Formats: sequence, C-alpha cells, structure tokens
Amino acid sequence: MANKYPPGFTYQDFAPYFEANSFSPKSFADLFYKAGAKYVILTSKHYDGFTLFPSKHSPGWNSVEAGPKRDLVGELANSIRRKGMKFGVYYSLFEWFNPIFLHDMQKEFQSRNYVNNKMRPEIEQLIRDYKPSVLWADGDWPAYDIYWNSTALIAGLYNDSPVKHEVVVNDRWGRGTTCTHGDFYNCKKKYNPGYLTDHKWENVFSMDRQAWGCRRDRKARDVLTTRDLIKEVVTSVSLGGNVLISVPPTLEGTIEKVFQDRLLGLGAWLRVNGEAVYGTSPWRHQNDIIANDVWYTCTKTNYDAKHPVRKPHDSEKIISIYAIFLTWPPDNTIRLRYIPHYFLTEAFEIQLLGYNGKLKWNTTVKPSHLAIELPPKVHLRTDHAWSIKFNLTTDVIAINTNVPIKQNVELKAFNSVNLRVSKAGILTIIPPPLRGLKRVNKIKWTWDFYLSVVTLVHTHCVAL
Repeated sequence: MANKYPPGFTYQDFAPYFEANSFSPKSFADLFYKAGAKYVILTSKHYDGFTLFPSKHSPGWNSVEAGPKRDLVGELANSIRRKGMKFGVYYSLFEWFNPIFLHDMQKEFQSRNYVNNKMRPEIEQLIRDYKPSVLWADGDWPAYDIYWNSTALIAGLYNDSPVKHEVVVNDRWGRGTTCTHGDFYNCKKKYNPGYLTDHKWENVFSMDRQAWGCRRDRKARDVLTTRDLIKEVVTSVSLGGNVLISVPPTLEGTIEKVFQDRLLGLGAWLRVNGEAVYGTSPWRHQNDIIANDVWYTCTKTNYDAKHPVRKPHDSEKIISIYAIFLTWPPDNTIRLRYIPHYFLTEAFEIQLLGYNGKLKWNTTVKPSHLAIELPPKVHLRTDHAWSIKFNLTTDVIAINTNVPIKQNVELKAFNSVNLRVSKAGILTIIPPPLRGLKRVNKIKWTWDFYLSVVTLVHTHCVAL
C-alpha cells in the first residue's frame, strides 16, 4: 500500500476504482449456463460492508451510490433467471469497519444494535427485493447465533418471507453452528468429507488454489485445470454433495479468459456426462475397490428429496447406475468390483456415454468383477473423465446358471434369439423386438441334467 498509493489512502478510497464498466450480466449468465451451472450465488456483501445493491442501511457505501453506480445484484439476478438457473445471494453477517458492530463486540455482544439496525433489515431487503432461492451466510464466527438472532431470522425466512416455499440456507449462522444446522452444510473451506454423510452438503472452492479473489501475482499453476473441476464435481456428487465454484471477476467486471476456458471445459464434459450427475443419488457404493478413480451415482424411480444423501433402500427401484472413471485404464479395459452382483438379480444394458457403439464385457469369478472393453479414445467426445451407464431394461433377462450350457435357446414363433454366457456363468437372453410377439411365448433351454422354462409375457414381466 505504501508503494502503490498516496499517504493516508484508506480502504474506502478504493470505491471509485471499482467501476465495473465492462460488466455484462448477460455474458455472465451465458457463461455459467454453458458451464452447466444450475444455481448461481453472488456476493451481495463481503466483510468490508460494501453492498452490490442499493442498501438502505449502507448509505454511500454501495454499488449504486459509489463505484459502478449500478444495482449489480438485481441485474445479475434477472439474467440468471432468464437462463433458467436459480439465483442466490452470499451475505457476510459481520463487517470489518462498521462502528456499530465494533461497539457490540466491545460490549462482548451483550448489545445487539448492529443486528437490529443493519444486518437484519439488510437481509430482509435482499429477500424482499431479489427473492433469492439460496441465502448463503458467512462471517458468523465472531459471535454465537444468539447474538445474530439466527433462529428468529431463519424462522421468518421459512414462514413469512416471499421465498418461504423454496429458499434454503447453509450452516454459517453463529459460532459452533457449522456442520450442525442448515439445509446444507459447508463445514469448512473446500469441504469434501470423503465418505457418505447423513446430511446434504456443498463443496465450495475457488478456481485459484491460493485465493478467493482476483490477484495480479497469480501463477498459471495456481489455476485449477478442467480435470480438477470435473474431479471435484464427480467425487462430491457421488458422496451426496453439491459443488459451488468461486469465480473471481476483475476490477472491470469481467471474468478472465483462463477461468472462462476452465468453466467451458467443465460444461462441455457435462453436456456428454450430465445424466450421471444431475438428479442422481448416491448408490450403494461410492468408490470402487478395484479402481480407486471410479465413482458411482444412480437414478431411482422416485427421487427422495427428504433424504437426498441416503443409500437406496431395497424397496426402491433403481433405473440406472453410473460408473464415472477419472483415469483411462492402460489396457483399455475397465474393471468394476461392485457391479456383477446386480447382474444376477436385475437386467442391465451397458452404455458408454458419448459413444454409440456396443461394448464388449465379461465377468470373472476370482476375483469377482466385471471387465468392460473400452473403444479407442479417439472415438470419444471427452478427454478427462468418462461415464458407463448400466441402464435397467426388462428386455434383457440375466440369470446365473452356475452350470455350462450345451443346448441352444429356443423362442417359439421366432427363428433365433441372442444369447450371451459369461465366464462366471451369467446367461443373458436378449429377446427380439416385442412387435408381433404373441401374448405368451416360451423360452426354453436345456443343460445336460437340468431343464428350465421361462415365460416371457408381453407386459415385460418375467416368471421363473
């Protein structure tokens, strides 16, 4: 500061420098949409107390009266919603320089003048004017929640506010509340528990490994790569979390090209593999025991919004299982430990997202795993991670025979039927299209000492 600015220069003197004269809310919204974002949260006020909206309780220290002379929160909110994304606001509870807050702190927070006359009415203005879907609190640690009056504030948000039917909050509402209270937990910076928890959580991290804001001394190695972003998304979603990526804009109100490129790379990957991420739930297993870089998700008949991080119950019907692998196997064969068991009880088609060809696969008994032969990478549309989809289908019947098969399979009224037998003794029968199939037809196969008849009904029900 002594070298760059004149003597007596204060923090407040920075306001005129913040012009944001190149800020385009539409460009921001277009970029975030292409990056695959479903919700966007803007810092409406950070620790310095400067608000990016015309706060009635921060005269002269807001973006409409100083700096850009624009309502940045309102402009971005409108652009984000026009692209179909949800809009939320970040809000710091405390302020570095506010004399009312400093006075309360000096009184060991026995007085609540700052909360009653600044924080609470400012949050109410944000909720009333911009109707955010997310209220993301921060700066809570100087005092306990009783000082911030968090219980009453959130109760009003849930019961009386214009967003009461939708709004969600995080867990930063007073010292000791993190990872304890909130619709979703942040717990700490760059939080990823590494295991399945019992509560929805969010992994918030910055694209700059060393800082949360824009800085002039950043090195190229400090910026997360596209693969880094994909890894954070995949591991977080597999474990039941969301991802919130901090994108630092410049003084002029733009996003640097290196950050744009990373976000667009993530978006390109999601356009191919998004169905393995969006609307999915944690599966019975999260990380594969054979290939550590394989992460699982699944989709169910009914998404359980009340228990979004719970493993599927036995009574819940799984539609698809996704195995997302972050490292390409050197022999072009991916081996999965946890899939073969489900081939014994359900019938699945195997697909590599972004690839139209068929995959060759087999199962082995010792050790038990499913081996899938992958196509050449040149035929694929993504470079950083790939998703294998196991899609439940009643048009495929998988049965564990446990004995070798010597006779052909016969389907009456048809000349042939596709048959696959794996090394583990898994018999897979793929009937022909149901067009023209009589209401009840019989599939028959014979072993040297066993005869079984399977009835295939037009309604896709299978009886043994």
